[in-house]
Amino acid sequence: MNKRLRNLFNRMLFRIEQLSLQSRLNIAYVVIILLPSILISIYIFNEFYGNYLRDVERSNENALEIERININNNIAAMERAAQLTISDEDVLEYLGQTTEPSTSELIAFSRNTVPNILRIQYNNPTIEHIRIFTRSEALFELWPVFHGERRINNEPWYDEVMVKNGMEHWMIQREDKEIIRYSEEGRGEQPKISLSKVIQYPQGNHVGIIQVDMLLTQFFSNMFNTLQDEQAQLLVMDGKGELYTNPAHSFLAEIGLTETFIKEQFNQLLTTDRQSAEFMFNGIPFLLAHTYIERIDAYMLNVVSLENVYRDLNKTRNYILLANIVLIVILAVATYIINSIILKKLHILASSMKKVRQGDFHIELAVRGGGEVGELAHHFRKMLSKINELIAEAVNKQAASKEAELKTLRNQIDQHFLYNTLENIKMLAEIENQPVISDALTSLGGLMRYNLKWTSEYVSLREEINYITNYIAIMNVRFDEKIMLQLDIPPQYLNQELLKMSLQPVVENAVKHGLKSGEMTITIKASATDGDMVIEMTDDGIGMTADVLQRLNRKFDSEADVYDDTPDSLAGGTPAGSVMVGGSSPGTGIGLHNVHQRIQMFYGKEYGLRVESKEGKYTRVIMRIPYFILTGGLS
Repeated sequence: MNKRLRNLFNRMLFRIEQLSLQSRLNIAYVVIILLPSILISIYIFNEFYGNYLRDVERSNENALEIERININNNIAAMERAAQLTISDEDVLEYLGQTTEPSTSELIAFSRNTVPNILRIQYNNPTIEHIRIFTRSEALFELWPVFHGERRINNEPWYDEVMVKNGMEHWMIQREDKEIIRYSEEGRGEQPKISLSKVIQYPQGNHVGIIQVDMLLTQFFSNMFNTLQDEQAQLLVMDGKGELYTNPAHSFLAEIGLTETFIKEQFNQLLTTDRQSAEFMFNGIPFLLAHTYIERIDAYMLNVVSLENVYRDLNKTRNYILLANIVLIVILAVATYIINSIILKKLHILASSMKKVRQGDFHIELAVRGGGEVGELAHHFRKMLSKINELIAEAVNKQAASKEAELKTLRNQIDQHFLYNTLENIKMLAEIENQPVISDALTSLGGLMRYNLKWTSEYVSLREEINYITNYIAIMNVRFDEKIMLQLDIPPQYLNQELLKMSLQPVVENAVKHGLKSGEMTITIKASATDGDMVIEMTDDGIGMTADVLQRLNRKFDSEADVYDDTPDSLAGGTPAGSVMVGGSSPGTGIGLHNVHQRIQMFYGKEYGLRVESKEGKYTRVIMRIPYFILTGGLS
């Protein structure tokens, strides 16, 4: 996946690099302003979105809180009516009778006490009924207040009230039934809420049950208000999970939102600590808010459609997007115009460069002034001037080259004359029967050809060995055949590449500084190891002291290019050393150091020379170079 993304990024970067500078600047400006603009717009929209939804949630929670206040007021009114009713001593004495009251007592009670109870009801117009159900069978029913408890014995809520034993019991019922016509139909779908409690007189003696009723249209005034939000609906869920709502408000029914689905969403909401939550139904977002009314053990629910809210949010989002698009267009046009003005001189400069590429070096560049483009034009003019100078110089050099070729031809003629002269002398020596002179001239001719013919820095090991063989042959003429050359070089290594004249200085120093009064043998050995070629040149000359050897190898490790050419007073001024220094005269060490530096310059710091020696015994120079066969490449 990462590789695919990198490839995609590289392709995009390549395409961008193919665009003109003006196009890239336009893109850069747009991106630089577009990204912050998009981020700021997203931030503003998210803040607006969150604040808008929080306002909607608070608005609905406030609506529930207002309804909660109204409900608490109605609860207080019903409790106050019940308390005023059962605090009347005449009522308690009447309920406490175990014998049938007399006619006069009944008339007095009916004329005085019952109207008082009715006044309590009428003074609270939201209260629908105040009913007292008497336990005693001896008491008469006085409609519409006093009824026999036997009329409610079969009601499902009767046992619940008895269990409370004098505590308040609240319940919501689907309809308000008439007590006298119990077996008949009620007064229709008029749901009500009832406050019921057992009347004990004296304490602990059950004498009846008081019930205060209020229709839900009065108790939940906002839920049944005719002026309701068309996109919201209030509901009530009692302790048994029954839902009650205003049947005249058909918002939920129109969209098909069932009570079962609302209960499921409400149960999920109860598992959280939130007062409200969003849910989706048929692709429409809704908000469900709730509040718990502890006194009546019921929940007030408010279901609100967020369709219009989201429509407003989407409209705001579209306005933000449109504003960004307009901003981008304006920015792109302005950037294009400004860049065209700024890059005009650069276009002129690019056009001039095209003419130069086509061979026109005599152009007038009409770009002046300061700034980067003006400075670039200035340097371009200087470059054209320099190019013209170089062209003139090249023409002059070409003429000089022709002259040098003629000189070289003359030199070749001189070399051929020299070689021919040597051959003539050699023939005279052979005619005079002087084989030593003839062989010496042959070796000298080989040396001269090798030295004068320098076409490359590199030669084969075979060529260098041939050169050394000729050199030893000439030295033996001088030293009366006292020098012997032994070669231990496998045939496959003779094509090894090495720098020209890299072995000869070693052999020459051995002959010059290490030759004893007797004979001397020089051995050259070649071997390959770990991808390197190691060439060892050993002589059995006078060797060198440990101090001289240490100084010599330390010179190889030095970064200095040139040594002091003052002869070393090595070993206390006693001549010592065979290859580099010692022998008949002290040495400076410059010869081998130059060879060492050439090897490191051409092959690297890991290659070069190292010297081993023992005074009076031998001296060995070890050369390490890359193993490279000229005819076959690296082995």
